[in-house]
This record gives sequence, C-alpha cells and structure tokens, in this order.
Amino acid sequence: MGQQEKVSTSLAGAVSEGISASLASVDAELDRRYPGDPGTRQPVHTVYVPGNVFDAGTIRSWGDQALAALDEHAPDAASFAAVLGLSDSLAEDVYGRVRAKLEREPIEDLRVDFEDGYAGQDEDQDAARAARLISEAYANGTAAPYMGIRMKCMEAAVRDRSIRTTDVFLTGLLENGGLPDGLVLTLPKVTYPEQVSAFVRLLEAFEKSHGLDAGRLGFEIQIETSQSILATDGTAAVARMIGAAEGRATGLHYGTFDYSACLGVSAAYQASDHPAADHAKAIMQVAAAGTGVRVSDGSTNVLPVGSTEHVHEAWRLHYGLTRRALARAYYQGWDMHPGHIPTRYAAVFAFYREGFEAAAKRLSAYANHAGGDVMDEPATAKALSSYLLRGIDCGALDTAEVDALTGLTRADLDRFAAPRRGDLTATAQ
Repeated sequence: MGQQEKVSTSLAGAVSEGISASLASVDAELDRRYPGDPGTRQPVHTVYVPGNVFDAGTIRSWGDQALAALDEHAPDAASFAAVLGLSDSLAEDVYGRVRAKLEREPIEDLRVDFEDGYAGQDEDQDAARAARLISEAYANGTAAPYMGIRMKCMEAAVRDRSIRTTDVFLTGLLENGGLPDGLVLTLPKVTYPEQVSAFVRLLEAFEKSHGLDAGRLGFEIQIETSQSILATDGTAAVARMIGAAEGRATGLHYGTFDYSACLGVSAAYQASDHPAADHAKAIMQVAAAGTGVRVSDGSTNVLPVGSTEHVHEAWRLHYGLTRRALARAYYQGWDMHPGHIPTRYAAVFAFYREGFEAAAKRLSAYANHAGGDVMDEPATAKALSSYLLRGIDCGALDTAEVDALTGLTRADLDRFAAPRRGDLTATAQ
C-alpha cells in the first residue's frame, strides 16, 4: 500500500453533534412518515363482486369463465398473440402461463362489494355470509391471496350503514376462525381527511372491544372525488389522508368512473388514460411514494363479451391500458369481468418476461461490482430487485430462472428491494 495521506479537520465534534441534535425531529419524522415499501406481495389486480352475488364458487367460476373465453376466442398461443401483438418469442410462454394462472389462481385480490355494485335486500345477512365464506375459503385453501369487503363511504347518508356492515363483517370473521392474513378493507369515496380519521376511530374501537393488537386492521383509500386530490386550500388532500390514517393505510385506489364524472368528463371519454386520470394518479403516486402505501390504477368498463370481433377489440384495449399502467409504475388495477382476466395476466406476464433478462443482468453486475454499459446506483438496484420480485410473485417469472441469471437468492432480492434508509443513503455517497 502507498503512503496514506494526512487527514485534517477544522471543526470541533460539537458542531456535528449540534447539527444532529437540530435534525433529530426531522429524522424521527422521516422514519415515521416514510418507512418504505412493506416488502409484501402486491396483487396485480382487484376484482369486485357484489355482496348479494358472491358465493363459495365465485373465484373458480371467474377462472372457468376466463378459460372458456380463451377457448372460444383465442384457442391457441398464435391466435392470442395475433390479437395482442405479442412477439413470437413470447407467444407460447405467455399463453401457457396465462392458462396455468387461470387454473391455479384466477383472482389475486377479491373485494366483496357493498357499495356501488351492491343490490341486495339484507345487507346484514350478506355481510355475515361474506365473512363466513371468506373464512371457509382460507381454511380450505380456495381463497384468493387477498380478500375483504368494500363498505359504503363515511358520508352522512350512508355512514351508519358503513359502520354496521364493517362491524358485522369483522365480527363474523372472528366468529369463524379469526382475521385472515390476507384481509383487506376498502373505504370508498373519501373526500376529506377527517373521514379517514373517523374510519381509524372505528377500527380502533373494534380492536379494543376484541382485544386485538392496536393497528391490526388496515385499509385502502379509494380516490373517486376531486376533493380527494385538491383540497379547498390548494393542498393535496390525498397526502393528508395518508397521514390521517395513522399508519393503517395500505393502498390508494383510483376510481376511474366516479372521478371522471366528478370532473364532468362525458361518459364516452371516461377512461384510465384520460388526462384527468393521469393527473390524479400522478398526485396519488407522489403522495404515496416512500410511505409504504401502494397505488392502484382503475379499470375499463368495455367488457369482452359478444362476438369474437368485439371480444378481440376489448382485449386489445384492456391489454394496452394495463401495459400503459405498468410502464407508469401502477402495478395493480381493477378487473370488472372474467373476460378481463386473460389480458390482465397476458399484459403483466409480457411486461416481466420482456424485461427479465436485462434486469437480471444489471442487478447481477451491480451485486458483483462488475462493469457494464449502465452505471447503476443503490436506488436502481432496489427498483431492479423489486421488478424481479413482482414478476416472481405473480407467476410471470420462476424463482429458479431468476436465481440462475442473477446468482441471487430470494433473500438477496428482498434485501436489495427493501434497504434501510440509512443503508441506501450511505451506499449512494
């Protein structure tokens, strides 16, 4: 080793200590408000089923209907690829994975709906039945990875109904075996942060009455009104809603049609790629970044039903919107009909299959400090590993092929995807 340079300083240690002391409250605030992504699986979609329609066979029925749609309108890889514009190199792989997914796990996230889609006559009975059926599904292995309800909102006209249905459903879960790990609650049509605070008080009261751990119950906030994006004082209300949730918010879900209608967009132009939708989701994305709250895109109401020509047109639309959302880092959306499921998975699988090799090689080079034609930083390594993990979780990628190309285990990917704040900052310097 060569001769080491003499290192001199000019400032007393008290200067550093004083600066650290002055920033202690900021450090604590950063840790509290921006804990980072939880590192858990995020479903690629949410399916809404009315509470009066949901039954024990719903998930399998959606899978069977989706497979039947493929059999009728795209019975092989070549025909499916021709509809969607898939490359020859991807056609067989994507088609095979889509069919396997529909047979194995057709729905990743299901919400029993007691809001817009509900048309039942006895909401108490339907909520209690939903709790029993969901409990049974988790017990017998037929559940989707994530399941729960969307209750009515916290506005005055339906507030009591919202509170009662939430209570009936959660009480029913406890009576039928307990709260499942995949439980998700969705609070719709939030306009003011105070409504989020009120829902937090409701969940706190339920936890206390049953001796549950504080914070056990989280929920998604559905963004469906202009007031939830821009408050009357000009601030981003959605950012304040995340704070009002006191750590319980798990997601922000964009409601395509209610939000568009709120802004006066005519029905023919209400879509997830409308400029108004892009603006709302961009605000949601920035507000949620780093908080551990995930953003979900909306849906299309163009259903793939009827003639093969119309089904193909609807599939192309849905596929294109899903690919567009993925490129903008909206990794979840809604699906409104079983016929949407094939193109949801086709878009997701193609997205991860297309970028797999390049992402794996870049991450491997970073992990091994090897040179390459791209200079990556810790934040990029986090994005690369998160991309691979998402691909594995949904079935687009296999763990073995990721391990083979990166030389990294699942545990290694998890570490790259969720570094501690101090580790990420220190490594980047």
